[in-house]
Amino acid sequence: MTVLLVTGTSTGVGKTVVTAALAGATRAHGRTVAVCKPAQTGVGDDCLGESDIDVVERLSGVRGIELARYPEPLAPDVAARRSGRSMLELDHVVDAVRGLDEAHDLVVVEGAGGVAVRLGAGGFTALDVAGAVGASVLIVAGAELGTLNHSALTVAAVRAAGVRCAGLVIGSWPAEPDLAARVNVEELPLVTGVELIACVPDGSAALDEKDFGALARTMFGEFAGSLLG
Repeated sequence: MTVLLVTGTSTGVGKTVVTAALAGATRAHGRTVAVCKPAQTGVGDDCLGESDIDVVERLSGVRGIELARYPEPLAPDVAARRSGRSMLELDHVVDAVRGLDEAHDLVVVEGAGGVAVRLGAGGFTALDVAGAVGASVLIVAGAELGTLNHSALTVAAVRAAGVRCAGLVIGSWPAEPDLAARVNVEELPLVTGVELIACVPDGSAALDEKDFGALARTMFGEFAGSLLG
């Protein structure tokens, strides 16, 4: 059994699309996969708007679970305090992930924002979850100017926590990349010492399940196979 945690250098870099692609590529290998989103923010109980799990299910056909939801688009611990709702507990997240791990070949856990974002009580982060369940971490980064710094800092934080970094992905590769993006795609592995797995085209979230599945297999099929052994 394997657990992979998907985190980002920031919010809005494409973690959810990458999570969906990994789930779809794993299913294409004929293996079982589950997706877990510990904390969803910015989506109310009225279900207006797509949650990250909704997007994963729409694109990959893989069912996911969400452990907590808060209406305001803020860091989960802040959103919990402001809403008056219970904060997530690290033990609850760990137990949920371990339960999924027992029943699936791969569990993909999608974090919130970056590695230092506090998910709940006691200020625990995605790296605490990864350490507790023995997960590797896949980092989703932007292509724009500044990503070398953001990515290097994120990789350093992952390594400092004693967690294995499985690779980097550019989560939204522009149709017409500027000079910074074209240079960054070459420099990211050099600056971070981490392999760049894929560059997901901008707009991939708008694809239907069939076309997205083909994209997922092309971009993440080999990586998913290496995770599964």
